[in-house]
Amino acid sequence: MTLLIISPDYASHLFPLATLGTAWLEAGERVVVASGPATADIVTAFGFERVNLQLGRGSNPGTIRAEEQPKGEDDALRGFFDATRRGMVDTLRFQAEARSSDLLWNPVEVAREVQRIVAEVRPDHVIVDHLAFSARLALLSAGVRHADVVIGHPSALPVGDEVYGYPPEWPDAFSPEPAELDALHHTCEDVRDSFTRQWNDALLALDPSMIPSTDAFQEAGDILLLNYPAELHDPKRADLLPPHAFLGSAVRAEAVDDEVERWLAVESDRPIVYVSFGSFLSVRADVLARVAEALAALDVRVALATGASDPAELGPVPDSWLVRGFLPQVTVLRHSALAVTHGGNNSVTEAMTSAVPLLVLPFSTDQFAGGAAIERAGFGLALAPNTATAEEIRVAAAALLALHGDARLRLDRLGESLACGAGPRRAYAALRAVPAL
Repeated sequence: MTLLIISPDYASHLFPLATLGTAWLEAGERVVVASGPATADIVTAFGFERVNLQLGRGSNPGTIRAEEQPKGEDDALRGFFDATRRGMVDTLRFQAEARSSDLLWNPVEVAREVQRIVAEVRPDHVIVDHLAFSARLALLSAGVRHADVVIGHPSALPVGDEVYGYPPEWPDAFSPEPAELDALHHTCEDVRDSFTRQWNDALLALDPSMIPSTDAFQEAGDILLLNYPAELHDPKRADLLPPHAFLGSAVRAEAVDDEVERWLAVESDRPIVYVSFGSFLSVRADVLARVAEALAALDVRVALATGASDPAELGPVPDSWLVRGFLPQVTVLRHSALAVTHGGNNSVTEAMTSAVPLLVLPFSTDQFAGGAAIERAGFGLALAPNTATAEEIRVAAAALLALHGDARLRLDRLGESLACGAGPRRAYAALRAVPAL
């Protein structure tokens, strides 16, 4: 049998999707990935076949820099980074207004290319990134049964009266003005309606017999796969979801990094703190520097991924720290007592799999809802990255390093439930229950 994985050309998207595909590979089945050239090496490393598919203007092989993006996308990235410095509402407004160019790029042309790939590969099962809207248009209009994978926080698929782009919840550390929130909500509603018109126009071009959508952001595949632990999700919200399965996490295997292994093997009673703001938000060197200042005041060893930031911008750091542009996150988390993160879903699910508490400094999109869920569960704390002082970060980190009692027990149980490749196995079982093409 053949599995086709359809992914945007972003490492942060492809890693969990490809990890799900390992269950098919282990079963001796064929796996083909349709994605762009920037992530080709990732596909090869997983041992999968690849066909080229460009789902958008931008790409990200692991660390994104505006100057490496095509014209137009570079300015959009700079605008996004500037918005994160102004705060939660400005960032969410900027992202909402960019939805069409981000998520529905050349929809008819891309959809027809996806249909051509499906005809060529002849898959038995298809899994597609939920945010690959043009690809999902192709599958829907062609009647191709598929699994729709939400690799971010579950709120990426709005339910009930939720509006895409407006977070259903956020941590207490953020206190936007009611008027700002009202304006953001109206913007997200306008974007939803405009986006849905574009979705329906493309759907009409692809198959005039299709029923138009009333909210394209609420459309889903034949089965919904959520790369997220059910234990962190509100059961009442889950009741509103279409047919679905919570996968828990999709934690990839990583190649051995000799330098990292040597650093981890150093005999020390001091706990390890892992710091990363992912492939996008690592550009916020100002916040990374405050985190470094806070952790330098604690008796800890620190592994810090600088990403797009210049390490010199951190200021002086202890010689015992491991500071590099990129670190093998899954490996380091297995040895960590705390992680400081932007709250991206890969970071959240991978930390939960290793039962590591989180200090979340969310900047954008679903990071606010993810940070609120972590805080509500008692598995971490959230601070506002633009206003949290080094002292506030230090106090929060110290409290989480001392996590104990019921929260510690529940986090350990969650880690046990997510370990040993549970996510790919759950995805495999869910798709086997869906009739093959």
